[in-house]
Amino acid sequence: MPEGDTVWQAARRLHAALAGKVLTRSDLRVPRFATADLTGRAVLDVTPRGKHLLARIEGGLTLHSHLRMDGSWKVFANGRRWTGGPSHQIRAILGNTEHTAVGYRLPVLELLRTTDEQRVVGHLGPDLLGPDWDPQQALANLRADPARALGEALLDQRNLAGIGNVYKSELCFLLGVTPWLPVGALPADRAAKLPELARRLLEANRERPVRTTTGRRGQDLFVYGRAPRPCLRCHTSIQVAEQGDGSRERPTYWCPNCQTGPVPSASRGFGTPRRTTN
Repeated sequence: MPEGDTVWQAARRLHAALAGKVLTRSDLRVPRFATADLTGRAVLDVTPRGKHLLARIEGGLTLHSHLRMDGSWKVFANGRRWTGGPSHQIRAILGNTEHTAVGYRLPVLELLRTTDEQRVVGHLGPDLLGPDWDPQQALANLRADPARALGEALLDQRNLAGIGNVYKSELCFLLGVTPWLPVGALPADRAAKLPELARRLLEANRERPVRTTTGRRGQDLFVYGRAPRPCLRCHTSIQVAEQGDGSRERPTYWCPNCQTGPVPSASRGFGTPRRTTN
């Protein structure tokens, strides 16, 4: 599931393969930009911004993409077989004399002027893995709506950019509160450490192929995806329920013993939750 750390990794791979090189192949397979031809232009850099990817291209252009739940960018040495999925799932191809980057299942793909980037990322809060990171501003953004459930506030990229459903559940576990606790009810000492705890988790994982929050080999996550298995700390069965604003529900995991705060009336400690759009 792409979150800030995996998007950072994708940007690094794309930058290494494309930056400083002239495009010899360009194919954007979305109706609005299907006729756009970027060949002959050099890629200047590929930069992550929260969960967004910005590929800046010579001539003042930016190719903006967002992976959401299922999207991915794969990089292949020329002559190698593409293995990211069936061809009908390809939304973008960018190639040079050495490598080809292929974008699969990209729900957001648009070509815009680099000067217009703020239109697509200007709403984002401080980026957990970016040079603009500001823990005080992130905390102030979260506290601006004290009645909002903490889990929902963490997912709101306007507050801080880069947290997805996995880190939401794991952060709430590490803070010892349920994702349904109102932000204003979070004890002051835990609220104060939340932004930097989130940053440390993403920083620790941006270089890793497998995400972990526990530091335990073979036990990567404390709660996410673990219902109904026992909590790694207290052995109570992990619970799962949907959380969202009604239009966008996400499976949310917690330990009913280690985490205090409100919980939904309908929760379960078994089964596989339905997949949802991120």
